[in-house]
Amino acid sequence: MDTQTQPNVRAERLRLLALSPSTVLEAFLDQLNERHPLPAWTLVRGPECGLVMVRGRVGGQGAPFNAGEALVTRACVKMDAGLGCGYVLGEEPRHAELIAVLDALWQKEEFARLLDAELVPDLVARLQARYEDDRSRSAATKVDFFTMVRGEDKD
Repeated sequence: MDTQTQPNVRAERLRLLALSPSTVLEAFLDQLNERHPLPAWTLVRGPECGLVMVRGRVGGQGAPFNAGEALVTRACVKMDAGLGCGYVLGEEPRHAELIAVLDALWQKEEFARLLDAELVPDLVARLQARYEDDRSRSAATKVDFFTMVRGEDKD
């Protein structure tokens, strides 16, 4: 199976796009459009907001339970390259549309190479930097608990 059509590759790309700021995606598409005119697209569905049920498991292994609802925005676009879909957590219609456009562009070979070479490394680096920043900020709040041995507790 071609790596461009493997479901897990597409899912990873969509995850990366959903976790990236919409301003970065918009700037990349603007820059790409200056070098290679983008095909026109039409909205097939949305952008529209709705609720999804978030499920969880106690300890990651217990029986699943409904933890609550989360707001999600989705959009689907059609262009000559194909049909693209985008989902993002929260109420962000433009972000969902940008994800859908990039998803559709990935289905066209000439754009897929550009996106894999230019967009993905940038988004991965930004996401890693964000994770490192989160780790360092949470590490600063770490509290080490220890037991002190008092003199009178000796035998």
